[in-house]
Amino acid sequence: MAKATKVNSHRGSSFDDFLKEDGIYEEVQARALKRALAEQLDDAMQSGKLSKVNMAQRMATSRSQLDRVLDPSNLSIQLDTLIKAASAVGRTVEIRLKRETKRTRVTTT
Repeated sequence: MAKATKVNSHRGSSFDDFLKEDGIYEEVQARALKRALAEQLDDAMQSGKLSKVNMAQRMATSRSQLDRVLDPSNLSIQLDTLIKAASAVGRTVEIRLKRETKRTRVTTT
């Protein structure tokens, strides 16, 4: 005789599911990623004791363009600009696509 498996009724949907239902999952992901990148660039600038003026010069761009790169709420940054910024602080950019993972339900027996 097989054991009955029941779903844990105390577990709700994930936060990702909530964001997807509201139709804002991709935007929230993009904002979180941009914030993380801006913080990493800012940290690297501080570690290297680089001012914004010096950083912009290394990138061969304007200070206002650098401000847009470092602004976590500005999502319209081009990939080549991000690569220039990373190179200016001695870093590289790594981008990869990941397979979406399916959330598994917790079952109790």
